[in-house]
Amino acid sequence: MYIRDQHAVAVRVFRWLVFLLAAGYVIRHLIFTADYSLPGGPFRHLTFWGLMFSFAAASRMLALTEGRTHRDWSTLVGVTAVINLLVVFLYWRLWFTDPALVNSGGPNLWYDEYYLHLLGPALQWFDALFVFGAFRRVLPALGGLAPAVLGYVAWIELFVGRFNDFPRGSVTAGLPYPFLNDMEIVARAGFYGTTSVTALAFLGGFWGLATLARRLFGSS
Repeated sequence: MYIRDQHAVAVRVFRWLVFLLAAGYVIRHLIFTADYSLPGGPFRHLTFWGLMFSFAAASRMLALTEGRTHRDWSTLVGVTAVINLLVVFLYWRLWFTDPALVNSGGPNLWYDEYYLHLLGPALQWFDALFVFGAFRRVLPALGGLAPAVLGYVAWIELFVGRFNDFPRGSVTAGLPYPFLNDMEIVARAGFYGTTSVTALAFLGGFWGLATLARRLFGSS
């Protein structure tokens, strides 16, 4: 860990801030803005899964600071960091191409846009890399990342796409992101494969950054 005293006041304040923001957005998107008329509700979208991962990681980091847990949460923190980076990368890459590719319901409110796709993930990355000190071991993180990515693909293909008819595309309907509905199954499989490889590359990148940080700042 790079901050040796995980119970320091600064760490406690930072983690309370991260936790309260994540909890507030979970409540907002789970209760107040969710459209449950569409099967799967907010869980149709990878962004919401990233938010839920962030909330879980934030709660465990806060519990660690307050001495309410002594488990090693490295796998959860590592998987959360990669999922968040995948969300940010995919969202902004598609958004800058055409916002309609990802926002089937119209533009997001600015504070949703930037928290979900920038600030929230950045806060979690900072904790993972420079406070908690995750990514010391790659295999446990890989063991958690693979079922997370493959599980989401199975979820949207076997449930979300099957039981929804919106958004509609030129090929199919119901998949959570409009551009997916314009792709044949083979093309979607290729996209999912490329995305999985990208997630592995992100994991390797985080491991490299963590290794560099240990060398520069030391560890306890």
